[in-house]
Amino acid sequence: MPDAEHIMADLDLLTELGVAAGELAMKWFGQDPQVWMKEGQSPVSEADYAIDQFLQKELLAARPEYGWLSEETDDNFERLHTERVFVVDPIDGTRGFIAGSQQWCISIAVVEQGRPIAGVLECPALQQTITAQASLGAWCNRQPMSADQPSAGAPVRVTGPRSFQKDADRRLSRPVNKLPFVPSLAYRIAMIGLGSADLSLARASAKDWDLAAADLIVHEAGGCLTDMKGNKPEYNCEDVRHGALIACAAPDHKEMLDLAIKAMNNGDKH
Repeated sequence: MPDAEHIMADLDLLTELGVAAGELAMKWFGQDPQVWMKEGQSPVSEADYAIDQFLQKELLAARPEYGWLSEETDDNFERLHTERVFVVDPIDGTRGFIAGSQQWCISIAVVEQGRPIAGVLECPALQQTITAQASLGAWCNRQPMSADQPSAGAPVRVTGPRSFQKDADRRLSRPVNKLPFVPSLAYRIAMIGLGSADLSLARASAKDWDLAAADLIVHEAGGCLTDMKGNKPEYNCEDVRHGALIACAAPDHKEMLDLAIKAMNNGDKH
């Protein structure tokens, strides 16, 4: 892993360009951007494409030796032969972005040896810049973040697929506060680190670009993101798809993992 100074330089770069990309995104937000449907009936807007092109140009100009993996760029697998790779989702939560929801973000991470070392979620509609640096912490608008562990008897704040939220109250042995649905998976994971949720679930099918930045953020804030066997996700593999995942405060992991496993029979996409 590079030294802290190198990671900090990468994080500064991601933050600067994330903010610029957020300003670009806001030119389309609420302005009825042009939209196309991809395979699986997933929408993509002209804003997604513009931000992808902007970030690819600027990030690779600054770090030409890095690889590139983005939701809106065809994958040529050259990234597998680079020491570090940018992992980007130009707009995570495109459906929400199109519909006018504020809960979407631009997700940018640097991954090395399968794990993120720097990450940014730029959330311009929420006026939040969420950042994390490996082994040094996570911040929202430069204020330190900390995952909250719910006190005994307090309602557990859950976010995730609608079906999971629907059944969470009968699966958990204590009261549940079902949070309103959030269209951005990355932001739902970051909510653990922000202290605004206690349990977040991602059903199988999430990709590297949905997860990498949020993964680092939640871990550096004292939470965790794992698969159903308790393992951390690995990134920049040939297959960028992941199985079901949960995020929670680290001390709650066993209880929340048991809950998530019981709830996995419910069918709903993230």
